[in-house]
Amino acid sequence: MLLSDVLLQASMEVAMQWMKMGAALAAAAAVFGAAWGIGKIGKAALESIARQPEAANDLRSSMIVASALIEGATFFAIVVCLLVLFV
Repeated sequence: MLLSDVLLQASMEVAMQWMKMGAALAAAAAVFGAAWGIGKIGKAALESIARQPEAANDLRSSMIVASALIEGATFFAIVVCLLVLFV
């Protein structure tokens, strides 16, 4: 093997390690962002229910729909990170 082939192989291995670390950090950022967003939704819903208890059912259903949309986007981001990692 030539020295250039060895260096190319080593640089490819380093690039794969950085790609794996980037995918893991992106998945972690997606999860933390979703947790922060769902926390803000819960906080706002509880404050609204405290102000107007008669609107609790409407607020609860709206909160569940918004949380489900955030979770769906998070799962999509995690799947994209896994595809980048393994495909």
